[in-house]
Amino acid sequence: MKILIVDDSRIIHKIVAKVVEMLDFEPAYASNGVEALEQLAKLGDDVGLVLMDWNMPEMNGLDCLRAIRAHSEFSTIPVMMLTTESEDSRVALAVREGATNYCSKPFTPEDLGRKIFECLGLGG
Repeated sequence: MKILIVDDSRIIHKIVAKVVEMLDFEPAYASNGVEALEQLAKLGDDVGLVLMDWNMPEMNGLDCLRAIRAHSEFSTIPVMMLTTESEDSRVALAVREGATNYCSKPFTPEDLGRKIFECLGLGG
């Protein structure tokens, strides 16, 4: 199964990919919401989880989350917001819009791994 990492930072791609690979999943990448939707269309059922930053160019994470939830093929894919936006109101908004989970940056590999397993219904 692939985990789509959506962030405009290559450093975050590398950090998150290491955790994803340690958990025996395959990382896929997008730099913004537009690319994320293109990757979902291309990879289809291979994507089991999306890890999404909030603040990105072209299409931000919240707008991409809304597009994923509105799309019949993608609507059931779990989406975890992985972002510096940690205010309670932002977390609540993301959850209302359909985020499965939320992880604030900075994070530890252990915290991220645990939350990935939670999103996938695999426990911890």
